[in-house]
Parts: sequence; C-alpha cells; structure tokens
Amino acid sequence: MRILHFSPFPRGPFSATIQIRFKKHANTAQTRLETRTLDSKLDSLAFHHHRLDLVLRIHALFLAKKRFPFVSVQILSRCSNHAGIDTLSAGDLLRKYPHVFQVFTHPVHQNACFKFTHKFVEFLRNEDEVVCGMNDVNVIKIKKILSMSVIGRVHLHAIRLMRRELGLPENFKDSIIELHSQIFRMVDLEIVELVDINGSEGKLDFVAEIEKWREIEYKEKWFSEFEIKYSFPIHFPTGFRIAPGFKEKLRNWQRLSYVKPYERMENVRIRSYGGLERYEKRAVGIIHELLCLTVEKMVAVERLVHFRKDLGIVVNLRELLLKHPGIFYVSTQGNAQTVFLREAYSKGCLVEPNPIYDVRRKMLELILLGSRNSRELKTQIEAEEERKDARNNKNSSETRNDVQGQFVSSRDGSFFNHCAS
Repeated sequence: MRILHFSPFPRGPFSATIQIRFKKHANTAQTRLETRTLDSKLDSLAFHHHRLDLVLRIHALFLAKKRFPFVSVQILSRCSNHAGIDTLSAGDLLRKYPHVFQVFTHPVHQNACFKFTHKFVEFLRNEDEVVCGMNDVNVIKIKKILSMSVIGRVHLHAIRLMRRELGLPENFKDSIIELHSQIFRMVDLEIVELVDINGSEGKLDFVAEIEKWREIEYKEKWFSEFEIKYSFPIHFPTGFRIAPGFKEKLRNWQRLSYVKPYERMENVRIRSYGGLERYEKRAVGIIHELLCLTVEKMVAVERLVHFRKDLGIVVNLRELLLKHPGIFYVSTQGNAQTVFLREAYSKGCLVEPNPIYDVRRKMLELILLGSRNSRELKTQIEAEEERKDARNNKNSSETRNDVQGQFVSSRDGSFFNHCAS
C-alpha cells in the first residue's frame, strides 16, 4: 500500500518565503488584434478583395511582359514572386478562373499560353473611363488630403500607394497636379503642396463627412448639441462583449472636444488633462475622413501608415484602430491587415455605392464565379472563334477577287495597248 505524504511547503522548504509575482496582462496592439471580435462578412470581403488584387497584379505583369496578345504560362511561372502567387502554381491559378483567364495551346510552339477574357478587359476599360471622367472630384480629394496635413504638404509616394483606393488615374501627377498649377505646386520631386493654404484655398473651405452625419442626427433624432457635437457613429460587431464600465468611458469619449481634421491644430499639450485623449481623437477624425475619401471605404493599414508624418499622427496607428472597434474594423484575411469603416458597410456591401465601386464589384463577381458556367463560356468562345474564322475567310476571298480583277484589267489593258501600237 502506497502512502502519500503532503508537505506543508509545496515549493520546497527553501523557496517557501519567496514572493510569487504574477505577470500582468499586456494590452498591446497584438493582443488587441488577437482578442478582437471577428466580423465574418467583412473578413470574407477582405479575402475576396485579396483575390481581385492578385488578378490585377497579374494583369499589370501581363501588360509588362506581353509582345503579342498573349503571354506564355512559363513566363508567368518565372515571375510568380512579383505577382504574389504563393499558394498555387501559375497554371492551376489560371485554370481556376476561366471567366477571367483564357488558357490555350500555341498552334506553332505547342506551349501553354493565356490571355484575359474580353469581359474582364471590358470591365477594366470601363473603370479607366469612369476614373478619367471624375477629374473634378479627384482634384477635391487631393486638396482635402493636403488640407488635413500639418503644413499643407504631402509626400507623393503616399498618395501613389493609395492611388487605386482613392480612385485616382495612373498618371495623376501629370493629369491633375501639374495640370492644375494654380492649386498645387511641386516643392520637390516627391512633395506636393497647396499654393494658397491660408487664403481661399485653405483648410476652412472643407467640411468633414462626419459633420454631415452629426447634422442629420441633430435634426432628425433631436439629440442635444452637447451629446452630438463631437461624437462618432458606433457600430459594434455581432457578439461584441461590453466590459463593465465600458459604456461610461465611451460616453465620455464621445463628448470629448478635439481639433477637427480641417481646422488648424495649435500647440496641443499632450501631458495636460485630457490632452492625449484629444490628440488621439483628432487622429481618429483624420483617419475617418481619409477613409471617407476612398472609393470602397477600406485600405490596407501598411499604406495608411505612410501618411502618419504628413498628417501629424504620431501615435501607434494599428493600436489606435484596434482601440475603437465601433468605428474601424481591422481584418487579417489575405495575408494583409485591412481597415474598414464600419458605418459605410451593411451586410458586407457598401451603403452608398459609386460608379467605380459598381465596376469593381462586377470584376469581383466574375472572379467569384470560379469554374461555374464554364460550359457556357466554352460555347461562347467557340462561337466567337467561328465568327472570327468566317470573317477572316470572307476577307481573304474578297482580297483574292480584288487581285484577280486587277490582274484581268491589267492584262486587258496591255492587250489593247499592244493592238493600238
């Protein structure tokens, strides 16, 4: 029979007097990211947009490498790292989306080649037309970004990285900045500024989008000015757990005054009472306004970081976004962190769509089709090839008849000339 002895010193007699210090729970950006409440609809949307970005990168590589209307699959496999293809091989990825890529065998070299379908190319052309037709809107967007900056200057590479999210054309430096020299001025090769910051082109000309929401809430829902003057719309995800005392902190934060995005920021004493909270709330207002300027009210966090110095955001940007889950949502789908503006989405769709969003939504739907309806697509391609062959045969027969007619007319003319001589 085994006898168990229970010692009065569970950690030994020599370590009984040592004090145990429990590690405090760290409240960092990484822990906030890991313990946040997930939003399945926005996560799914971020994953689908990662697919669309992959297809667009392949299209950019296609335009850079093509010498003919098609490109070899072997060339794409060599450049797969530049396109971001890391999960599947290039051939498997192309065959996964038959409504976007058309894979075929070269009739002479007998190697696999691909090209983009006419429908996807048409969507890309429609997007370029819509973007080029919004020149006045794009001028206002760049003016607003410069007006939110500290001294009216922004590095051009930050705008270039967010070009597609802002809906700007590819040559926006030539078509917008240099064309409107009375508004913008190039200080350096990569720095643009407003010509007149303090005058009529200054910061006070613009009103933030959040101010429009506050005015509607004040008129329609009869909120008091004290409650609504500095507040933001809050939309928590489903299943969000409200900790004790969280509502009171949120109510005080909503009432806290701050310097608005288009107002000139004076010297703020961060170490004063409420100075840090006001400084962070101004940063929240700037990010909110910057997301409102984007087409789909979403952007990668790494691209948003490039505006920190120009817009005067010196706090940890990712930690600030995760600190306000009712305003922003950070998704980690697609090997990237994407921030969404919560109030702009409802059930995974944009509340107020725009023409560029509609075209990109059609591209996304074409990608999400996958291999479905591939038989109908195959019959359409075969019918199109038959029409093309018939058109080529008709043109070749017409060319042959024209050549024969010219030969007969030239022969008859030479015969008559010989008889006349």
